[in-house]
Amino acid sequence: MKTINRSLMALLLMALLFGGKLASAQENDTVRIDAYGRTVKRMTANPEYWSGFLTFESKNRDMRTWFDLRVNFDGAHYFDKNTLNELGSGLTIRRLRFAMKTIMYKHWTGEVDLNFAGGQLDVKDAFIGYKSDEHNYYFKAGYFKEPISMETTTTSRYQTFIEEPFMTEFAPARQLGLNFSKWDTKYLVVGGIHFNDVENLEVTTWSQDANKANGTDEGYSLTGKAVFRPINKDNKLVHIGIDASYRTPKTSWEFPNTYRVSMRDMTNISRKKFLDSDDIPNVESNVLLGGELAASYKNIKFASEYLLTKVNRKEGFENYQASGLFASVSYLVFGGLYHYNDEEGEFTRVERGKEWGDIELAFRFDYIDLNDTKAKIMGGSANGYTGGVTYHVNPNVKFMLNYSYIDHDRYANGKGKLYCGTDVDGNPTMDYTKVSEPAGKGGDDYGLIQARVEIDF
Repeated sequence: MKTINRSLMALLLMALLFGGKLASAQENDTVRIDAYGRTVKRMTANPEYWSGFLTFESKNRDMRTWFDLRVNFDGAHYFDKNTLNELGSGLTIRRLRFAMKTIMYKHWTGEVDLNFAGGQLDVKDAFIGYKSDEHNYYFKAGYFKEPISMETTTTSRYQTFIEEPFMTEFAPARQLGLNFSKWDTKYLVVGGIHFNDVENLEVTTWSQDANKANGTDEGYSLTGKAVFRPINKDNKLVHIGIDASYRTPKTSWEFPNTYRVSMRDMTNISRKKFLDSDDIPNVESNVLLGGELAASYKNIKFASEYLLTKVNRKEGFENYQASGLFASVSYLVFGGLYHYNDEEGEFTRVERGKEWGDIELAFRFDYIDLNDTKAKIMGGSANGYTGGVTYHVNPNVKFMLNYSYIDHDRYANGKGKLYCGTDVDGNPTMDYTKVSEPAGKGGDDYGLIQARVEIDF
């Protein structure tokens, strides 16, 4: 904890010193001789407010640097009086992000993004890139999100709901790798090869131990996406996307040659995980296949996705399959606009309809199924219904309120650690084989209300 605090203080001091130097460099460009006898040019850096960020840009526009800080202060209350399992309400800092981003010599890009929430240091992004705005292509190398699932690749800054849908648990998020993308108004294609997770000490220790003890290769993933946009102009958009990924087991997983889906119910306060496939052993590879359909017209937006994972196991063991989907609709009440990024293939900032802000209303349906009777792996399934209202105060501040109702099946028992129904004597049971409720009636269901105060700067 002390190390994290010192790291945070050092980063903040660096930001203040660096920003101060850039802001004070208002004199004309000068040429001087440095300590090594080299001729160097000092460039003016002009501070500028751009899309909600304070940026520092050289006069010739070859260099631009900006900071991206984000704080999510969340709270949740669970309506569990009539449920089988007690759920603890509370407050948390969901995200405490510090990022520095830059464009150098017009084409070279760099980013470092760290998260300090929860008393630990997590790496969120760390990469170098080369981008051509003239020819619309981008090459990246480092640690960043794999190009699968629009909902997953969209930054939390621009997400419509407080938490992501169920199905994003299948998406791999950030991994080390190389990535190339090409786009135009009508299309986007992106693909790359990715390797291990290096988010924090826990996953890197697993990887290092596997390497040291057994000389195990760290594994790889081949991931790609193709997007077609038949309509994309005048605040009208239709987005059709397909995703695919072939993945071998990674040493950054807790146990070698295993696969597991374990997740909370679209909330970060309660730590209970009803949906859990447990560790599936003897895995050779897994394949992800997904589809995306989204559309917007001025102040109305629709988004939906489907994602399937198929786990291929060694000879003699049954393969495993699981899937999930969501569909959502949102509406800006006072005439704001939804914006879309052709390069990333995702929705970005909300343009407010009034000077004082805008109100966004949204609804989402979620479904996930971790049950595979053929493989005899019953991780549970669930439906989720979420309604949300967001007050967009300005480009940097918003207030969010979500209500969700979660409907589990009888197999959603957290690997046998959570109650999933009652037995013939009316007592709560964690064993789904002893649940006495009729088909379709087992499982623990509950409602929750969540709130968020967010500032991005």
